[in-house]
Amino acid sequence: MCVFCSASEDIADRYLSLADEVGTRIARRGWSLVTGGGSISAMGAVARAVRREGGRTVGVIPAELADSEVADRDADELVVTDGMRARKAEMDGRSDSFLALPGGIGTLEELLEVWVARSLVMHAKPIVVLDPWGDLHPLRELVEGLVTSGFVSPAAAAEVQWTDRVDAAMDALAIEPPLPVGFEVASPRDVLEADIE
Repeated sequence: MCVFCSASEDIADRYLSLADEVGTRIARRGWSLVTGGGSISAMGAVARAVRREGGRTVGVIPAELADSEVADRDADELVVTDGMRARKAEMDGRSDSFLALPGGIGTLEELLEVWVARSLVMHAKPIVVLDPWGDLHPLRELVEGLVTSGFVSPAAAAEVQWTDRVDAAMDALAIEPPLPVGFEVASPRDVLEADIE
């Protein structure tokens, strides 16, 4: 499971507590965590909580940010990429679902990228925004306004689930969503036959 969240050290303690609770819940469900590879702020808090509960963490960080975001050297696997685009591609490829916590423009960029990809039927992975204090509510209102203006389809807007409760977020991420039109899942027999050919 991939968590998008803050690496800012200027945020209130409640955001760190939220990240800690999310990490605890992830590990207790037996899920692995994928993050942006930083060891500070909410990003570090969620990873430490997962490890504290016996879970596995993967950090993905660009080489140029490894020092400024203080790379998570305690991650079970730390992947250092050549840049931001490679970082996001690596995170996306290693994840079965996405959870966005309150964060800044980096969090918004990551959220919007997976949101757009899902709306274009490029993946069928669940996307949830956990927003207990309404920090990201203006984004939700903006998208709703763009639906009214005709710039965003109602179906695209609905590709993200919003909640203010951790348990609801975890439950939404645990549900296997129906595959969008155009997605086909190959049977194990088909895969085996393709490998033989």
